[in-house]
Amino acid sequence: MTEWYHYALLVGVGFIVGFINTVAGGGSLLSLPTLIFLGLPPNVANGTNRIAVVIQTALATAGFKSKGVSTYPFNIYLGISAFLGSLIGARIAVDVTGSTFNRILAIIMLSVVLIIIFKPKMRLEEMQERLTGKYLWVAMLVFFFFGIYGGFINAGLGFLIILFLHFHNRMNLVRVNATKVVVIFIYMLAALAVFAYNDKVNWQVGFILAIGNGSGAWFASRFSVKKGDGFIKTFLVVMVVLMAIKLWFGDAVVDFLCDSIFKGWC
Repeated sequence: MTEWYHYALLVGVGFIVGFINTVAGGGSLLSLPTLIFLGLPPNVANGTNRIAVVIQTALATAGFKSKGVSTYPFNIYLGISAFLGSLIGARIAVDVTGSTFNRILAIIMLSVVLIIIFKPKMRLEEMQERLTGKYLWVAMLVFFFFGIYGGFINAGLGFLIILFLHFHNRMNLVRVNATKVVVIFIYMLAALAVFAYNDKVNWQVGFILAIGNGSGAWFASRFSVKKGDGFIKTFLVVMVVLMAIKLWFGDAVVDFLCDSIFKGWC
């Protein structure tokens, strides 16, 4: 990175990613290619992205708390469980960018959309939160495995976290997102430590990206509380569809744009 516009690009992309990750998920599918485009090796881009996510989730947590939205101590229990899983996931050398994996994940994402759109309406008494007892223990077990996935790639995990907390723990979407950002902050610290220990982090680039991520997350957290569940649901559906299309047709879409619009320039 030697040009001034590289820094502007990072901050701009970071703002968009921070907003997307806070309200829905999948923002890393934008930030990771950007980091690689700017010359970072994929594994270093993966590690560097964790800096921005840590700061993004810290500011999103502060934003939700400033609006009086918190799920403490439930979020801490899930965060600790995911933290342990993340230590394992960050050490796993698995190719999660293969076409087969991407298509499976695309199917999962589209399933999320169908459930959100066509789920039966819950009666008021059914929307009472379930944050203790067996519901807490099941959630902690699930979040351990979420942490493993989050440790080695993380992209798209926010969708699954939202879906699980909404339907298993019966939380509204605003409180789901407030819980999500705390959990990701906690387990991302473990993943970042592993990447840093293995010298896979570009700290300068990461902190520049974090300026954008943090700003987007602060704005999104407060904005989503104001707008409520309706806005989050609409935004979530749009992002899941876009992510599924990218995962399924990713390379074909890029090739098409390069050939038809950019005339092979890219």
